[in-house]
Amino acid sequence: MYRRTVLIGAALAALAPMAHGLAQEDLENMLYLDLDGGRVVIRLRPDLAPNHVARIKELARSGFYDGIVFHRVIEGFMAQSGDPTGTGTGGSGKKLKAEFTKTPFVRGTLGMARSSNPDSADSQFFIMFAPAPHLNGQYTVWGEVTQGMEFVDQIAKGEPPARPSRILKMTVAADEAQ
Repeated sequence: MYRRTVLIGAALAALAPMAHGLAQEDLENMLYLDLDGGRVVIRLRPDLAPNHVARIKELARSGFYDGIVFHRVIEGFMAQSGDPTGTGTGGSGKKLKAEFTKTPFVRGTLGMARSSNPDSADSQFFIMFAPAPHLNGQYTVWGEVTQGMEFVDQIAKGEPPARPSRILKMTVAADEAQ
């Protein structure tokens, strides 16, 4: 009975975007970030950062983010991931030109991590736990959490965390809807 309930629940979750009237193009600009606690739904913002969104989708589709840890998680600030080495020094090997906007960094905003060079973003990103006005206009905003922020709040804290949380899987919603 439990297995059937889980399968039915998974099927209903997969149909949820269609039930809310989302078109295929809307699903193309949505990510599912699966964490231990549950699924986080992220609305991508190609209107703000088209090149960053395209790269994030490319990496997600290749499975790049699957299994990667959150290596820097600061209580009341943000959770950072996207480094395949788990040290904060790695990336995918492709640097992106900054796409800064006036969009504020508030709770649930996703931004790209970078070095002191504005054009050094790669695969590392962060999710805001709280507003951080000092980041506004200094980092690229590429998405926002629309569901599941409670699961982001459960990510293990630390720099690095003693037992880091992982991205179980990151997928483009359109790919699951097919």
